[in-house]
Amino acid sequence: MAPFPGSGLAKGLAVTLRTMTRKSVTEQYPDTQPDLPPRTRGVIGLFEENCTVCMLCARECPDWCIYIDSHKETVPAATPGGRERSRNVLDRFAIDFSLCMYCGICIEVCPFDALFWSPEFEYAETDIRDLTHERDKLREWMWTVPAPPALDAAAEEPKEVTAARKTAEKLAAQRETTPPPESAPARPERPAAEQARTPEQPSGAQGDSEKPKASEQPGEPEQPRDPEQRSDRPRPDRSRSDRAPRDSETPEPGQEGQV
Repeated sequence: MAPFPGSGLAKGLAVTLRTMTRKSVTEQYPDTQPDLPPRTRGVIGLFEENCTVCMLCARECPDWCIYIDSHKETVPAATPGGRERSRNVLDRFAIDFSLCMYCGICIEVCPFDALFWSPEFEYAETDIRDLTHERDKLREWMWTVPAPPALDAAAEEPKEVTAARKTAEKLAAQRETTPPPESAPARPERPAAEQARTPEQPSGAQGDSEKPKASEQPGEPEQPRDPEQRSDRPRPDRSRSDRAPRDSETPEPGQEGQV
């Protein structure tokens, strides 16, 4: 069935009549600030302490609206005999918001979390050249960055947290199964009276192992030891008649009967 003429106009007027009967709600800006969502892309805040001047944000920016200047500084060795290190010191960090298209690539590629989105939007200027804001202004916007929203209770645990938790549980299990090392028994201390005694008057409670030997008595010369008394084993008889004659001892012909 073809629509009758004027049906579109009637629908439009019906929407207008319904809107006219509703109460209008007007936010009295700037007296009342708007309630913006936490992920609003207003301006970019800079956390200068995290910036290492790696230049990733400036290289990845499709509009080339980030300007960074730095210089190298020598850091003395932390330990004696160590080697000095050099580090980059940030001199200038500026963003030209007249060129920025708010893509957020610089925030995503920053490896040290130095750039954040801020919901601030009141940075209009009468001159376009004043839209290039330096690091002091970017640092002021950093304090307006809202806290990150809480994670969803049903969301998956981050991989870094999962790996750290598994490592901690593994170490705790190893500590429970591994017995502690047994410490050697402490040697009892000798009484002060025994420590004051000289070697000439050994104590009878110390045992025979601590008594000085006869050869070690003070005032007595050391007696030479007889090698024949070192062992009680029978010594073989090494007389001349038992051992085999040597070549020099072979009797000459005619002397074999002589002894």
